[in-house]
Amino acid sequence: MLAELQKTESGYTAKFERFLNHSVENVWEMLTDNDKLALWFSELRVKGLHEGGVFTFNMGDGTFEEMEIIELKKLSVVEFTWAGDVVRFELHPESAGCRFILIEKIKTMTDHTPRDLAGWHVCLDVIRALLDGKIIENRKAEWEKWYPKYVEAVNKIGK
Repeated sequence: MLAELQKTESGYTAKFERFLNHSVENVWEMLTDNDKLALWFSELRVKGLHEGGVFTFNMGDGTFEEMEIIELKKLSVVEFTWAGDVVRFELHPESAGCRFILIEKIKTMTDHTPRDLAGWHVCLDVIRALLDGKIIENRKAEWEKWYPKYVEAVNKIGK
């Protein structure tokens, strides 16, 4: 299911929602433990898991971008800057697992936005697969499947 895109007063939001048959604790580890992060987002690492701490993004050229953690509630919320935008993960316990929400607050839709949205979509699918003990063999093929759908969704909401 595609992310829900909405226009807001300050830009846009993209909301991804998944139900996972896994505990909040297990999903939280995927988001905050560097060994688990590496399995689904090889460029991303936590450096100081607290408000004011940072996620680092390896740019692949020897440089790292730091993204400040602006809200942290253990086992519930981690929100951090993402270039000029904000990414927020929320975990909500449910009887058979948890509801997993990713919200990206986007200031400006650009030609790159659908690429990022397709990337987040695949990341969430990879997290689910890993927790289920499976592997998505070809992440690029998955991304290529979702990218045109996000191009269409972004064009529909307008830039």
